[in-house]
Amino acid sequence: MAKKDYYEVLGVSRSASADEIKRAFRKLAAKYHPDANPGDKDAEERFKEINEAYQVLSDPEKRARYDQFGAAGAEAGFGGPGADFGFATFGGFGDIFDMFFGGQGQSSRRAGPERGADLRYDLTVTLEDVANGAEKDVKVVREETCARCHGNQAEPGTRIETCPDCRGRGEIERIQESFLGRIRRIETCPRCRGTGRVIPQPCKACAGRGVVRAEKRLTVKVPPGVDDSTRLRVAGEGAAGRRGGGPGDLIVFIHVAEHDRFRRDGDDLWLDVPIGFAQAALGTELTVTNINGHEETIHVPSGTQTGSVFRVPRAGLPRLGSSVRGNLNVRVVVEVPTHLTAKEREILRAWAELRGEVVTQEDKSLLRKMKDALGR
Repeated sequence: MAKKDYYEVLGVSRSASADEIKRAFRKLAAKYHPDANPGDKDAEERFKEINEAYQVLSDPEKRARYDQFGAAGAEAGFGGPGADFGFATFGGFGDIFDMFFGGQGQSSRRAGPERGADLRYDLTVTLEDVANGAEKDVKVVREETCARCHGNQAEPGTRIETCPDCRGRGEIERIQESFLGRIRRIETCPRCRGTGRVIPQPCKACAGRGVVRAEKRLTVKVPPGVDDSTRLRVAGEGAAGRRGGGPGDLIVFIHVAEHDRFRRDGDDLWLDVPIGFAQAALGTELTVTNINGHEETIHVPSGTQTGSVFRVPRAGLPRLGSSVRGNLNVRVVVEVPTHLTAKEREILRAWAELRGEVVTQEDKSLLRKMKDALGR
């Protein structure tokens, strides 16, 4: 059976550059590779065809022979299709290995220094802390380098041996036969887990882990203007690193507690202040205490309605990392008295009569009615 045109197999023109041929091969190989199409014989045959075409067109000498003599000419001198290519590469075997084995052709060895993990700490602060900044003492439980073995995992005075399986490399080589030829795979050594060493006598204090759990007390500086989205990073106060690696960081998640008087809206603060009916009608001067404990004077004009807002500039909260400060918004709430004396009732009825307002007379209580009936 006549072979298909290699250029048609890869979907490129006869004038295609080496890069264009390589890109076309990668795209098709990824699509038809047997690992991506388990049990699909057609895909397997198509992949072989794609690989054969690329083997020829990626090699300038073979491509020249192919262009002049066809497939038979290209096969001359390298054994024809299906020959054992040993560890021959596919335009760099690492390229195809990275595509199909997730880059595992390279060692996944982790014998070098390993940075410690970042730790999370949830810190609740008050609105006063937000206004002025604060220093908070926190207690963190974390992994620290073992003081007995200093992190090398072995009992002091004992030897650390080279792993006999990988000879200290932390990785082992496996050879796998496939229709592509022999595939060389590099894997992490299962015995030493990539460290290249074995410890016959692990440290008694840390059981060979190199780290121990310990409690550490720290002081965290909370800057003014933080909110519930603020994350503070305390460098070097996370978990200890391994094999000489540096420690992680402590990430402080800020939570702002609700205040019993003030309500926050960004950088602004809101405060509800009750006033009497007469104060609203005739006007008054109010004195309120801001978030920093300082007194602010509010002028309330006559005829003020409930819900009216009076703004005190720059008496709110600071903006994080800025000199900008929000406002204090004072909302007055006119209170209606619920218990009146006889004199107060008399005055209010007279006032209502002057304004032409109709008020409903309250029903007398049963006891009052009985007293009136008895003439008392």
